[in-house]
Amino acid sequence: MPGYLSTGQYDCYDIKGTVIPCENSGQDGEFRTGIQWPQERFVVDGQLVLDQLTGLQWLKNANPAEFPITWQEALDYISGMNREKREGCSDWRLPNRRELRSLMAFETRKPSLPAEHPFENVFLGWYWTSSTAAIHPAYAWYIHMEGARMFFGHKEQYCLLWPVCSQGKQILPVTGQKKCYDAAGNEIPCRGTGQDAELQIGLAWSQSRFEIRQAMVLDKLTGLVWLQDADVSHGTMNWGEALHNVKKLELPLPEKTMRWRLPTINELESLVDCSRHSPALPHAHPFKNVRDTYWSSTSSFFEPAWAWALYLNKGATGVGFKQEAGFHLWPVAAKVD
Repeated sequence: MPGYLSTGQYDCYDIKGTVIPCENSGQDGEFRTGIQWPQERFVVDGQLVLDQLTGLQWLKNANPAEFPITWQEALDYISGMNREKREGCSDWRLPNRRELRSLMAFETRKPSLPAEHPFENVFLGWYWTSSTAAIHPAYAWYIHMEGARMFFGHKEQYCLLWPVCSQGKQILPVTGQKKCYDAAGNEIPCRGTGQDAELQIGLAWSQSRFEIRQAMVLDKLTGLVWLQDADVSHGTMNWGEALHNVKKLELPLPEKTMRWRLPTINELESLVDCSRHSPALPHAHPFKNVRDTYWSSTSSFFEPAWAWALYLNKGATGVGFKQEAGFHLWPVAAKVD
């Protein structure tokens, strides 16, 4: 089972953002890869909501603190919930970036949650995660509910929090964080912080995660096969060129049922090690010619003339204007059903 989720995107778009047929487009909406969502994804139990995709249990009220608070205040608020055993639970936590990002849907906007979600009081702004930004430890990762962007903000900023509890199904990989930091970016002992690095919740990586196969690299965590050369086209291009160039690749594959394609944004994000930066890839990774910015095959539903991209030096997910030649191509392959 792949260690990444389907994006939930089912439509395909041209470079100007117009809806087009998905067949032979090479886009996210054609292949719909990743762990698929169940037909009934959310089950409500009073003030708790179980996500049957991940096994995580969320507070139905997506704004329990009522007002934006700093990162440390958010962690302290969660500690208070556990002391009170809010809704009968004593394992509340601030979600790590992969946990919070697991709620994002890429075929909706305002908020970027699955269309039939049951949540209340969803604020169209930034929500804290428990994951520190390795590139700037005085900053933490947060996600914007309006359009699903994931970046980092100073820990003294004021943002929302959305508590989660339970260990889930362990289908989301750990983020890779192993150190904890205070609001000033100083390293501190992890015990009792409630931070991502203390809890390290998720599917563990194997010590030999990557296996080199000639010019390819198998990621045994996800089952995806990547080109070892992360800049096969030698430079930046626009989104349409990336989709076209990947179709022209004449490189061998481990299995006949595989084909090269542009990765989805969730496939690209699955490579990120949140303990590292420049690039945010696992230590001793085998890739060559790694660049900062990469196109995905996932269009932005917020503005379909833009597409999702990975900013690998930081580990962030954002968007790029499809007609601008500002991003690189990193082909991926997986079995095609």
